[in-house]
Amino acid sequence: METKLNDRVPIKPSRHSFYLFLVILFIVVFASAIYIEADPYVIVQNGSNMFDLISRMFPPDWSYIVTTTPAMLDTIRMALLGTTMGTLLSIPVMFLCARNMYHVRWLVEASRIGLNVLRTIPDLLLAAIFAAILGYSSLAGIVALSVFSVGIIAKLSFEAIENIDDGPLESMTAVGANKLQWIAFGVVPQIMPHFVSYVLYTFEINIRAAAILGLVGAGGIGLFYNRALSSFNYDQVLALILYTLVVVILIDLISLKTREKLL
Repeated sequence: METKLNDRVPIKPSRHSFYLFLVILFIVVFASAIYIEADPYVIVQNGSNMFDLISRMFPPDWSYIVTTTPAMLDTIRMALLGTTMGTLLSIPVMFLCARNMYHVRWLVEASRIGLNVLRTIPDLLLAAIFAAILGYSSLAGIVALSVFSVGIIAKLSFEAIENIDDGPLESMTAVGANKLQWIAFGVVPQIMPHFVSYVLYTFEINIRAAAILGLVGAGGIGLFYNRALSSFNYDQVLALILYTLVVVILIDLISLKTREKLL
């Protein structure tokens, strides 16, 4: 039995909309650069200053690493404590923000607005605010990182909660499970891998953030960054940059191995 084939060649979709989008994007970017006076020629014009600054960084002052090691350890402790406190605080927040957990609309929307406010404030501004309240110490950095961590962990986690499988929850509701049992045995097992991954990711971010909080007086290695920059000791600055880079890489590797073991 012969089958008659359609001789028509499929019409290639028009790409006019894609090209129009690229043109509009280019116009927006170009207009934004003109409006804020972002002149690329300034980079070329001041290129000699950049090379002069880089040349003054070499060779790095390796002896400065020994001096700053206690502050680097304080930075890691700040990130660890800030992440831990932020994780604990984010647990109730992420459940309040998930629409499939609570059907009280005003409560969910109010929780989301509060979370958006936390995420809007930069970590450096948080550190400056808490440094003014609590004093110029590591405590201000820890509290700032805790608030910053809530914004990240709760945001990512409540989205994971809203994407869970509702089947187990409906089954538990049918047999009379209460709200706590519903969450403990129906929600937590589904989001736990994601939650652990988000916490470790936040810890990695906080290591980087804690390294510069000292610029606003919140303790840690940032105090030495500020001191070296203020005194124009760029060889010390490069030593601190390389030191921070090694620490961040080690933390990333440990976090990756931990995530592989847990997940």
